[in-house]
Amino acid sequence: MTAPVTTRSSADLIRAEEPVLAHNYHPLPVVVARAEGTWVQDVEGRRYLDMLAGYSALNFGHRHPALIEAAHRQLDRLTLTSRAFHNDKLAEFAERLAELTGLDMVLPMNTGAEAVESGIKVARKWAYEVKGVPADQATIVVAAENFHGRTTTIVSFSTDETARAGFGPFTPGFRIVPYNDLAALEAAVDETTAAVLIEPIQGEAGVVIPDEGYLAGVRELTRRKGCLFIADEIQSGLGRTGRTLAVEHESVVPDVLLLGKALGGGIVPVSAVVARRDVLGVLRPGEHGSTFGGNPLAAAVGTAVVELLETGEYQRRAAELGVVLRGGLASLVGKGVVGFRARGLWAGVDIDPAIGTGREVSQQLMREGVLVKDTHGSTIRLAPPLTITGEELESALAALEKVLGS
Repeated sequence: MTAPVTTRSSADLIRAEEPVLAHNYHPLPVVVARAEGTWVQDVEGRRYLDMLAGYSALNFGHRHPALIEAAHRQLDRLTLTSRAFHNDKLAEFAERLAELTGLDMVLPMNTGAEAVESGIKVARKWAYEVKGVPADQATIVVAAENFHGRTTTIVSFSTDETARAGFGPFTPGFRIVPYNDLAALEAAVDETTAAVLIEPIQGEAGVVIPDEGYLAGVRELTRRKGCLFIADEIQSGLGRTGRTLAVEHESVVPDVLLLGKALGGGIVPVSAVVARRDVLGVLRPGEHGSTFGGNPLAAAVGTAVVELLETGEYQRRAAELGVVLRGGLASLVGKGVVGFRARGLWAGVDIDPAIGTGREVSQQLMREGVLVKDTHGSTIRLAPPLTITGEELESALAALEKVLGS
């Protein structure tokens, strides 16, 4: 990274956004201009260790050389055809992603929310055509405190009033049960149930990890009840937890897998529904689509992401450095940390409210050169790029210790 790229200050740029940008985010007051690996640089040239990684969209760090090379190579050839025509990159992407996940077919989309919406449509169509649910009666069971996106359909089954309030009327057809409660799930599933849709680890809720056996129990229940298990791995997947997929911690293979964020390598939006052939096979031409879904640039970058994951290197790094992360956080319990949940290089850290809110702690860490983001109350999330070094991780933990003790 080199000198600043603009003469405008961070404060000037933040003020300039105020009248022209919708206020749907409340970002920390840092204006990033450059990035490389695990580090970002603001417009004044200050460097920060990125411990958020774009909510796991940057699992491989900023501007990973293999991903940048794939994007540049494709930019010189072809970027978009729409799905009106075939392109020469999509087949390989779909083949390798299906093989990586152990499933059969791929529906390429762009954003995570699109993948969730697509998964809902596919599950309902499957319920009517394969399971025999009467028309317009299909239900989908979801977990409380979920985060699957913010479209009008998705907020219809959210329990976050900030995301819901003022956006009704809401889409029917969803049943909400407590997370990590197999008995409640069993009671909610009936002959109309098309699918159970859950996050194997609830990210936005604060990296909430279910009890051992919960995911296997969901798999057994859905198989026994004759409905689909849809695993939303948009945040938890693609190496983050020390496995390619978080469901692999319980040796579970869902019927439908939702992927996004890291699938685009931090370069372009790429998401996908990956499923068994008899599930995705219910779609016919004209029933679902996306102008940009499966575009050659996205497919080229997505294939390069799959290639990185095929080596197993990033999964191993997340598992090994996850031990360092958990150890460092454990040493802070009782010293400003009241609890934490961690798997791989992903943690939700509950700060003593007497010290400050999650946002206040995030701002203090920013001043120490470390970028994190708060979630609910006094909880912060740590999700560094999987390329982080042990020394960088230790320095981030040291900064957290300093902030909590100041």
